[in-house]
Amino acid sequence: MPATDPVTSARLSAQRRRDTKPEMALRRELHRRGYRYFVDRAPLRGLRRRADLVFPRRKVAVYVDGCFWHSCPQHATRPKNNAEWWAEKLAGNVRRDRDTDDRLTEAGWTVIRVWEHEDAVAAATRIEPHLA
Repeated sequence: MPATDPVTSARLSAQRRRDTKPEMALRRELHRRGYRYFVDRAPLRGLRRRADLVFPRRKVAVYVDGCFWHSCPQHATRPKNNAEWWAEKLAGNVRRDRDTDDRLTEAGWTVIRVWEHEDAVAAATRIEPHLA
């Protein structure tokens, strides 16, 4: 069974995967502070999961997570249409996030997750100690 009706499906597939407003704001703030990074890159060879920002020398991977797609405890919403399908889809996203965190941590990386609603300046301040 499809997740949504065709109109909703088209709207969801048109959403950006990278270069979102929250991600761009964080990138601008970190760049302003003098930090350089790779964008939309897999931190580990063979791991098909891309981080939004990667600082390879410091082994720091930053993910800017959307409140809907990653089930933000503060702002998550649950679709009413196909509720069961969406519940499993969103729970799977969270499981994959935790698995990614575990794999990177085991490989010696620091994983930082930023919610899309977080202030970019505050998020950059939280990330900065891991880059020094």
